[in-house]
Amino acid sequence: MQDFDAVILGAGAAGLMCALRAGQRGRRVLVLDHAREAGAKILISGGGRCNFTNTGTVPERFFSNNPHFAKSALRRYTPADFLALVEKHRIAWHEKTLGQLFCDGSARQIVAMLLAECAAAGVEVRLGHRVTDVSRADRFRVDTDRGAFAAPALVLATGGLSIPKMGATGLSLDIACRFGLPLTETRPALVPLTFAEEMLALMRPLSGVALPAVARIGKLAFPEAVLFTHRGLSGPAVLQISSAWREGGEIRLDLLPGRDADAALLAAKRARPRAEPRTALAELLPQRLAQALAAAQLPDRILAEQTDKDLRRLGAMLGDWRLTPSGTEGYAKAEVMLGGVDTAALSSQTLGAKAVPGLHVVGEAVDVTGWLGGYNFQWAWASGWCAGGAL
Repeated sequence: MQDFDAVILGAGAAGLMCALRAGQRGRRVLVLDHAREAGAKILISGGGRCNFTNTGTVPERFFSNNPHFAKSALRRYTPADFLALVEKHRIAWHEKTLGQLFCDGSARQIVAMLLAECAAAGVEVRLGHRVTDVSRADRFRVDTDRGAFAAPALVLATGGLSIPKMGATGLSLDIACRFGLPLTETRPALVPLTFAEEMLALMRPLSGVALPAVARIGKLAFPEAVLFTHRGLSGPAVLQISSAWREGGEIRLDLLPGRDADAALLAAKRARPRAEPRTALAELLPQRLAQALAAAQLPDRILAEQTDKDLRRLGAMLGDWRLTPSGTEGYAKAEVMLGGVDTAALSSQTLGAKAVPGLHVVGEAVDVTGWLGGYNFQWAWASGWCAGGAL
């Protein structure tokens, strides 16, 4: 059995950041992962260019049963700190909309950067090691199919349940439970929404249609694109609002943000009374969507024969379309997992388990889930950095 100062399970964003930080502090660190390649989720993120952080990172843009928990880590390791590391490695980057930062080239540059920092700090990264058991007596013991390892500190950094085809498992949650750490409800987040057959009769023919919109639940609103799919709705605005949606609840879509649909339709009736409603709607919405909504919401008559009441009703719907999803596309299509290890059991400064000295949980396995757009990577960097500083 080989001894280390710390064993980190998971060679993803949070695990590698934790490892390089601990290694820089002189600790003997081992990172174990069952995958054959480090940073699997990093490699596929951002269309292969890795949306590695967001300049607008604030605690209010994260979901958690304790909205205050993330404040300490996010304050101590900021987007500017990670950007400095990116620039140190001369990785070219650019900013897209809404503060999202991406590599100009490949996400592989981010993984290579993290591995280079780990190597420089003397961290051992061993891939293709499947964990078979974890126990603790005077120290933690990790058994794998390729040997056993021991250390006084153990970090759970294997992520959550999202994207199982990338090798995601519930290992961190299982081990946390084994050591008595409570879990909050876990569910897919940043995930497309599905609808029952009645609504799909309208949506399925619209598959591929996208438009700028605002998705709302309560006071939460996301003004980004909405995409119709053969099973329901996707696109950034819908992925964002999915994190707040619960079964049986509704979402609200404004398909014409910043525009008065009532006035536009009534003006069209006066200006071109013999035009069909779908023609007037097509000046406001994508053509296929205009045709579908006109057919579903109005009698098959020209504008002059439509009542002002019906046109106002359609205009109101365009600004506040209330829809009740039947479900989500699940973990297979979810970008992250909502929920995880209950923050009440962890230190917000070290991510250490209060009741289990030496045990830390970082990244997606913690009940802290960010918005779409680089926020979850920033939580991975920040939580990993804080835990690494405590090992």
